[in-house]
Amino acid sequence: MSLIRIENIYKSYRRGEEVVPVLQGVSLDIGEGEFLALMGPSGSGKSTLLNLVAGIDTADSGRILHRAVDLTRLSQGELARWRAAHVGFIFQFYNLIPVLTAFENVELPLLLTRLARRERRKHVLAALGVVSLTDRLSHYPSQLSGGQQQRVAIARALVGDPDILVADEPTGDLDRKSAGDVLTLLSRLNLETGKTVVMVTHDPKAAESARRLVHLEKGELLDVHPETGL
Repeated sequence: MSLIRIENIYKSYRRGEEVVPVLQGVSLDIGEGEFLALMGPSGSGKSTLLNLVAGIDTADSGRILHRAVDLTRLSQGELARWRAAHVGFIFQFYNLIPVLTAFENVELPLLLTRLARRERRKHVLAALGVVSLTDRLSHYPSQLSGGQQQRVAIARALVGDPDILVADEPTGDLDRKSAGDVLTLLSRLNLETGKTVVMVTHDPKAAESARRLVHLEKGELLDVHPETGL
């Protein structure tokens, strides 16, 4: 069953007087509970496609459906509410706030909800437990390794219980061991909790963790490998 359906999407950006096409007629179904990797050279449009899936950016034409909701028809306010309810973000450089502890960084998305303090704490501890960092909840980012910081970022992405995790080069700033730990965690979240994971990566080794691989080049979908063949 499709969770996200992308239909004939076009996206361009303006650079001065020049219009630069980025995505050209891309169509793709992302199944519920899938782990999908997007690969391609720089400028291929993979990060743009990820941002469209996450509701961060909007297409010039075409449709993006989340179940029965057409994201291309939502206002900016409606899109922001949709993101808050359905999407967790994981970035290459963690995007943690250095003056906040691990607990406080994970709690941040919940401050926009109506949850009471006790309920927020319960959710944060559960998310940190999933990434095995409850013993680091009072540590600041500077007191954590790169791998631990990324695991805090994953906990922050999870804390609101989204159905989609979008990861933009989540291992790009990590050593091989830490990268492996993060990929193992993403795979476990996908398999054990049914989270749909959409990951952009340049690393073929990282892409092997996904259950399906999509190649983009010059804004077009080249091929889609099924679960059996990365």
